[in-house]
Amino acid sequence: MSIVNKSRRNVPFVDLAAQYAEIRSEVQPAMEGVLENTDFILGRDVHAFEEEFAEYCGVKRAVAVDSGTSALELALRACGIGPGDEVLVPANTFIATAFAVSYTGAMPVLLDVNPDTYTLDTDRIRSAIGKRTRAIIPVHLYGHPADMDPIIEIARAEGLVVIEDACQAHGAKYKGRPVGSFGDAAAFSFYPGKNLGAYGDGGMVVTNEPRLADTIELWRNYGQKEKYKHLTQGFNRRLDTLQAAVLRVKLRYLDRWNAARAEHARTFRRLLAATAIQIPTRAAYADPVWHLFVIRTTMRDALREHLTALGIATGIHYPIPIHLQPAYHHLGYCTGDFPITEHAAEQILSLPMYPELSNESIEYVANAILEFTSEGREQVA
Repeated sequence: MSIVNKSRRNVPFVDLAAQYAEIRSEVQPAMEGVLENTDFILGRDVHAFEEEFAEYCGVKRAVAVDSGTSALELALRACGIGPGDEVLVPANTFIATAFAVSYTGAMPVLLDVNPDTYTLDTDRIRSAIGKRTRAIIPVHLYGHPADMDPIIEIARAEGLVVIEDACQAHGAKYKGRPVGSFGDAAAFSFYPGKNLGAYGDGGMVVTNEPRLADTIELWRNYGQKEKYKHLTQGFNRRLDTLQAAVLRVKLRYLDRWNAARAEHARTFRRLLAATAIQIPTRAAYADPVWHLFVIRTTMRDALREHLTALGIATGIHYPIPIHLQPAYHHLGYCTGDFPITEHAAEQILSLPMYPELSNESIEYVANAILEFTSEGREQVA
C-alpha cells in the first residue's frame, strides 16, 4: 500500500462549511437584523457594504448588483458599449466575460494569453484593435492580476474603455495598488466559492467615475430613483440585503483569508518544486490572492483520476475554451487559433485551495502528486 493510502483523508476542493463555522456567531446576527427589520431590497446593509467595498478597493464608488456577470454587462453599457462595437477579451477565461459583451449587443474579439500567468498577452493587443474596437476587458484570472500598465497605456492612446474583470481577484494588487482601481470600471463576483463569497449570487461594479456609478445605480433598479418614476429602461439587477449583510461580515476577514491562501500557495510551491509538474507563476508586479492554485501537466486526466481515488477533489478552469464552445461557433474561430489557451485547457488542474485548508491536507495532496510522478507516469508539461 502506498504511503498516501495509509494516511488517506478526504480533501474537498472548497470547504464553505468550515468558513461558516468560523464566522457563524457574526453572520447569524447580521442576517437576523435584516429579517427583523424586513429590510430586504436595497436596504441599509447594501449601502453600507458599497461604501466599505469601495474603500477596500481604493475607489470612489461601488454599486452592488446581482452577479459578477451583471456587473460586467452594466459597466460595459454605462461606458456606451453596444451593437456594432467590438471588445477585446482573453480567450482563457470563464465564458461569462464574453457573455457580458454579447448581452450588450457588442462582439467579443478573443486574444490568446500569457503562457505563465494565463492573463491577457499584452503584446497581442495592438494588432487586434480594429475600426470597431471600443473596449478591453483584462481578466485577473485565478486571483492573479493582469499586466495593467501596458493595457492602460494602449487603451488611452487608442481611446478605448477598460473594464477590469476582477471576479476572481478580491484583494489582489498590481504594483501595490488594488485591482479594480485601474480601468474605467471593474466587476467583482460574490459567488459563494470566491475569496469574498455570498450565500448566493452577487456582484459589484467599482469605479472612480460618479457618472458611471449613477447610471448603473439607476439601471439596476428598474431605471428609478423614486418608486414608480422610471427615468430610463432599467433592469432588476439588485443585490439582496441579506447577501450584503453576510458580505459585510466576510469583508472584515478577507485580508486574513487571502494571507492564508498565500501561505498555502507557498507551501504547495515548495513541496512540488522538485517535480516535473508546472506550478503557478507569480509575476514580479503581482500580489495574487490565489483564488485558484492551478498546476499543469501533460498527464492531467491520469493525475486527476489518481487524486480522486485518494479522496482529493480537483477542478479544471476551464476545460473548453470560449472559441470552441457551441455558444460561440458563430464567431468563426477554429481549433488552433489560440494555441496557448487550447494547450492550457488540455493540461491545467486546479488543486484544493481555501483559507481553512490544513497543512496536513496540503502535504497529503502534495504527497499524492509526488507519488504519481515517482511512478514514472509524468512528462514535462
